[in-house]
Amino acid sequence: MPMPQEEVLDKVRETLVDALGVDEEEVTPEATLTGDLGAESIDFLDIVFRLEKAFSIKIPPGDLFPDNILNNPQFVENGKLTQAGLATLKQSMPHVDFSEFQADPDVNRMPELFKVQTIVNYVQNKVNG
Repeated sequence: MPMPQEEVLDKVRETLVDALGVDEEEVTPEATLTGDLGAESIDFLDIVFRLEKAFSIKIPPGDLFPDNILNNPQFVENGKLTQAGLATLKQSMPHVDFSEFQADPDVNRMPELFKVQTIVNYVQNKVNG
């Protein structure tokens, strides 16, 4: 039986509260992990580990938070993602809403893509197959 989005959100919220030491009210679907919840790069490993445990899923390295796009000169030029970079990112991250980002694909704005809802979408796809 598919897991409803609200149930996924509740478990993701609980996971992020535990991993980041934030208040439950702060973990809204639109909250960004780094900007709003104060996550640092080391926290992403912990979050992945906790999500795997909470949902009994396997999250391959770079699947939820891709790490190799920015190091490829074919994908980044003058601090912005190229069309090829944006296309690759969209393909590897179907769980992300790129609507605002694609208007100004500045790599410094990439952390804005990682919202609580991003994790909910990813987990829901994994759990519900």
